[in-house]
Amino acid sequence: MNDASPGARLRDAVAESTILIPGAFNALVGRLIEDCGYQAMYLSGAAFSAGTLALPDIGLFTLSELAEHTRQLTRSTGLPVIVDADTGFGEAVNVERTMRELEAAGAAAIQLEDQRLPKRCGHLSGKQLVEPDEMVSKIRAAVSARDDDDFVIIARTDARGAIGLDAALDRAQRYLDAGADWIFPEALKTRDEFQEFADKIDAPLIANMTEFGQSPLLSLEELQSLGYAGVLMPVTLLRVAMKAVEAALVTIADEGSQRSLLDLMQTRQELYDLLGYNDYEQRDRKYFQPDE
Repeated sequence: MNDASPGARLRDAVAESTILIPGAFNALVGRLIEDCGYQAMYLSGAAFSAGTLALPDIGLFTLSELAEHTRQLTRSTGLPVIVDADTGFGEAVNVERTMRELEAAGAAAIQLEDQRLPKRCGHLSGKQLVEPDEMVSKIRAAVSARDDDDFVIIARTDARGAIGLDAALDRAQRYLDAGADWIFPEALKTRDEFQEFADKIDAPLIANMTEFGQSPLLSLEELQSLGYAGVLMPVTLLRVAMKAVEAALVTIADEGSQRSLLDLMQTRQELYDLLGYNDYEQRDRKYFQPDE
């Protein structure tokens, strides 16, 4: 049993090597991420909005909804969870409560971004940014509110797409000076830009390898060579799952049966193994046995 806090375990993981961080859109997917040997997972605002609430990623979910979903993930797996807290649900004093709620829910890290509401997906045009001083105040509030010094505060800047790379670099440094632990430069457009960020920002960096966006899909090996700490794949599993569901629905409508899909399915036993079904049955039987 590892008694280290979630934040400490996340820091230890990236200290050893660059890690892949898939997005978990529900607790069962989180369990599978852990069983497949990954070292951390990501609760993406985009995947949570779409996969749980069928809403676009424009800041519509509440802190309470996000905290409950975080608890579902952290109770179901032992992996550190990085939580996308969007703009922090308000001003600096609101960020204090966001920090406390998500840390209490078992998160290892939160990500705060410097967009202005209504926010947009980081790879779409039309984003508006808060002034750097406003973001700095939110970071200071998050640092002040955390109980565990190992809890990771990640500052994301969306400046590259809105006002340019130089502004993104400047903001990243200001956020570090305010107390952010890691930096997440969103929507970099070339490998050279990823390299420049790594050369100029002396902190663990997060690369967002989301599909169909502004950034090239660099491999783990490439990003490791550039010096990045973590590689996010925030919506990958949701996109793959939804495409599979769509294909299955078309097949069932065409054939009137799911028989041809059996080889594509997780079996009943595989699902039960993932859920730990036998452990529940054994405990249930034990509770009905008479005391010896």
